[in-house]
Amino acid sequence: MLDKLISSYRTQNPAPEAQAHCDGPCGVYDPASARIAAEAVLSMSKKLAALTPPENKDSAAWAHYLNHFARYVAIKEEQAHVAKSEVLVLWTDFFKPEHLGAHPNLHTLIWETTKLASKCKQDVSVDSAEKFLANIKKIHDIFWSLKGREVTWYTT
Repeated sequence: MLDKLISSYRTQNPAPEAQAHCDGPCGVYDPASARIAAEAVLSMSKKLAALTPPENKDSAAWAHYLNHFARYVAIKEEQAHVAKSEVLVLWTDFFKPEHLGAHPNLHTLIWETTKLASKCKQDVSVDSAEKFLANIKKIHDIFWSLKGREVTWYTT
């Protein structure tokens, strides 16, 4: 009986229709999380490039080396994925067709940035990681210009 009463009420008093232009409330988006993740990718790439395998058969030295190597790779992989996901969320949820008019290179920039994220996962390349971070800076600059704000780019 209660179900019928509720159903009747809802039929007579439908909820108002809500409208939104994005998946989340405005102001939720920020490229900072992509920057932080890309910085971790660069840091881990530098650490991996600097690692030197032991020259002897000392098992403790090899365990130390392999432990650090595995940890750096795991962090690099995870953070490249995080940064790539953050960039794709901006692309699919924040950026709109009218933004392409103001920034005709935006599509190519996003595409190249996500490809660089994959490259950073595939290789240990400080150069690729630096390019990845530089592209995220370009996205940062475009994002904040579209919001009409000057937000300083900084790295940790």
